[in-house]
Amino acid sequence: VTPAALHWSSLNRPSERSGEDVDIILTRLREVKAFQRFPSPLLLQICACAFYECLEKGITLFRQGDIGTSWYAVLSGSLDVKVSETANHQDAVTICTLGIGTAFGESILDNTPRHATIVSRETSELLRIEQREFKSLWEKYRQSLAGLLAPPYGAMESGSNNDSDLHCKYLTEIPSEKLQRAGKVLRNAILSRAPHMIRDRKYHLKTYRQCCVGTELVDWLVLQSACVLTRSHAVGMWQALLEEGVLNHVDQELGFQDKYLFYRFLDDEEEDTPLPSEEEKRESEEELPETILFLAQIGPDALLRMILRKSPGQRTGDDLEIIYDELLHIKALAHLSNTVSQTLHFSFKETVQVSKTGVVCTLHEGDDFGKLALVTDSPRAASIEDFNRILRDVEANTVRLKEHEQAVLVLEKSPRASTLGSIKYHQQMYTVISGTPEKILEHFLETMRMDIHHNPAVDDFVLMHCVFMPNSQLCPLLMAQYPFCLYSSLQERLEYALNSKRRALILALRWANTHTYLLQEEPAAISFLEELYGSLSNDSRMLRALKDLVPDLEKIVKLQYKTLIRQFSNGEERLQKKQPIRNQDDILLKVYCSDHTYTTIRVAVAATGREVTSAVADKLGTTDELLLVHLSSASEKQLLKPNDVSVFSTLSINGRLFACPRDQLNSLTPLPDQEGPSAGSMSTFELMSSKDLAYQMTMFDWELFSCVHEHELLYHTFGRQSFRRTTANLDLFLRRFNQVQLWVVTEVCLCGQLSKRVQLLKKFIKIAAHCREFKNLNSFFAIIMGMSNPAVSRLSQTWEKLPTKFKKFYAEFESMMDPSRNHRSYRLTVTKLEPPIIPFMPLLLKDMTFTHEGNKTFIDNMVNFEKMRIIANTIRQVRHCRSQPFNPDICQPNKNQAEVRGYVRKLCVIDNQRALTQLSYRLEPRRT
Repeated sequence: VTPAALHWSSLNRPSERSGEDVDIILTRLREVKAFQRFPSPLLLQICACAFYECLEKGITLFRQGDIGTSWYAVLSGSLDVKVSETANHQDAVTICTLGIGTAFGESILDNTPRHATIVSRETSELLRIEQREFKSLWEKYRQSLAGLLAPPYGAMESGSNNDSDLHCKYLTEIPSEKLQRAGKVLRNAILSRAPHMIRDRKYHLKTYRQCCVGTELVDWLVLQSACVLTRSHAVGMWQALLEEGVLNHVDQELGFQDKYLFYRFLDDEEEDTPLPSEEEKRESEEELPETILFLAQIGPDALLRMILRKSPGQRTGDDLEIIYDELLHIKALAHLSNTVSQTLHFSFKETVQVSKTGVVCTLHEGDDFGKLALVTDSPRAASIEDFNRILRDVEANTVRLKEHEQAVLVLEKSPRASTLGSIKYHQQMYTVISGTPEKILEHFLETMRMDIHHNPAVDDFVLMHCVFMPNSQLCPLLMAQYPFCLYSSLQERLEYALNSKRRALILALRWANTHTYLLQEEPAAISFLEELYGSLSNDSRMLRALKDLVPDLEKIVKLQYKTLIRQFSNGEERLQKKQPIRNQDDILLKVYCSDHTYTTIRVAVAATGREVTSAVADKLGTTDELLLVHLSSASEKQLLKPNDVSVFSTLSINGRLFACPRDQLNSLTPLPDQEGPSAGSMSTFELMSSKDLAYQMTMFDWELFSCVHEHELLYHTFGRQSFRRTTANLDLFLRRFNQVQLWVVTEVCLCGQLSKRVQLLKKFIKIAAHCREFKNLNSFFAIIMGMSNPAVSRLSQTWEKLPTKFKKFYAEFESMMDPSRNHRSYRLTVTKLEPPIIPFMPLLLKDMTFTHEGNKTFIDNMVNFEKMRIIANTIRQVRHCRSQPFNPDICQPNKNQAEVRGYVRKLCVIDNQRALTQLSYRLEPRRT
């Protein structure tokens, strides 16, 4: 369409146009691709009522904030869309460009101000329809016009997946070089390893050339590498290729499916494509592991994009699981309740792609946006109406119980999961959002179903109550809930009392089983259990329905006394097998003076800094005020506070405790043995089997992990000072991670011979592989992180000599450490494993800390129970990992089992990073 062809339009009013004029315009409009799908009656009416506009370069059509009077479609040229966050139009920034066939100005449908300023980028021709005529056309031909409009209007009739024009804007027209190469490598590998997968196929009397089947592609990819964790993971990897046109569906569908559907590689689109040469096959075989790693990293994002492009009604249960999992880790949604998050993923419609020629602001992963209604040629993810509707629905389903005009319990009626790990949306129940501790307890006792053994909400309460209600408060409340009753002849009263007693007993049993040996440290808790046991014994003689609970409670009461006796009679038992460290255990602690002499004191495990310095002062017979100092091997000094709990377990690997007057603080120097070893121990362990080393490391890690009580995770997260509790078992387990990591760095940096260092790297990669085989992810990550330490990773000469096979193994292991998408790769790996598992504990603690710091513990003087629930879910992961015993028969021990066991439990390391870096530069000086 040119100005010459339409010059008359600017002169003739629509009412004055002849039939010949309309025919000329109709012919021209049919040449514009965006109008080709319009029915003839609509095109004829546009020809009759539309105006022609010709803008020279740099002309402002309208400004942001103006009230619109017309709707426009671009016939030729292009226009810039500019947005300003201030009232000053000079601050406007270009956010996208409107090209031929695009339309804008639909704000005239509801008389809202223009959302942006439109400026012609070059000489442009526009079709203009005034407000009254456009509204009339919209009422008659809404379905046809909706495809040209931006949401929310364009979203009304364009939800079908068959509308390929709408969805094509999500596909890249020209594949990236990296993905194009990835497709070629996969095609060549398939032709080399399974050539039958790519062939001509017949279906419904039609022949499809050189195709693969979706299910076969998924099967093949899952078998190629352990980094392809699930079938849905493989689907996402193929989807990444499909999005860039490297792989195509024969009918141009835009979502890859794990079904009997036909797909064709880009290289097979042309007829008579030559088969890869032997040289190309060899190159592809070498590149295949790296290619799969690359696709494994980008596949989950492609899978999520594909799911979000579906209309909500088309999403499967698996789709909803994936979206919900993403919502749990988005920063912008962290403050929302589970119900809002679960409802949101029903409403997300599309991902957003905005073509920017200027920067408005920078959005980081997890940020929310949508506060400005931007004029774009891309659909928005979800309309604000949807979001507001969700919030209104949630508020409508919220029940607030009040006492004396003060809210004491907030409940939410919502679809909740009935079992862990699977989300079901049909079961309606009330969920505790917040409340006073007493009312939350009353609610659970009233609503507890005694026919269900596993009740997540009650488990959350008995696990988390120590955060907001100590045992000293809980025990009297539980005892009060165990009602005294005269054995009335009235059946209703008797049944009520019986049910109340059973509920209180069941909750008390779950509470006691969750706390285990921690109860022995609280006389009030033991007194409560004894009192409850006495009451139950009496009642069970008259109420037979309670008799079945007597043995369970009796076992718990006896266990507390057994634990107390064992505590003082275990002797050398702890040398044979690790036993949990308890608050009331005593330890012998060496505390050094500034002259490197030391004194040994006996204090409780949970002793505070003040108690330690007092014991040292008594032993030394000094009246000076002493400071308690943690001195690292790098001479870093950390003053310990008087109220710090369990100070011995907070020491670094080679750290030592010093006590000195303030005037001697600056003169403190590390002990000689804090420097660590001066020679490596490779000669000791190089003859030990890698599998034996990994097995004994796993045995030791499992002992340490088994000793960690679930509540130690809470004390670590919320601050053990406020609980006056030790986290010694957790501290030792975390210290072991650091020790293994530094062991790798120390051995490499103390190995002066290049060939020996290469053998060391191979050895560590083998040990890591066996640790993964034994599902010891803690040591697996420690070894890989040790090899990633700058002092090791910079040794380029050593890495160059490492065989290609081991480089590929290391690259695969390193990909599991990828922190993107909230450590998605690791999380998928764990979900694929069956217990027993030794998890990567630092990540679990990070999750809990993130939840704790991002959410208040109390809201309006009520416990934020949503926060308790999220943290409890993380702790349940630990419980799941330990739900099965570690099988000691998975590896047949060799004759030198005791030697290997002794070695892995006494690793000597250098924990000074500066010293390790200096050793590394001596091995391989910096290249000039």
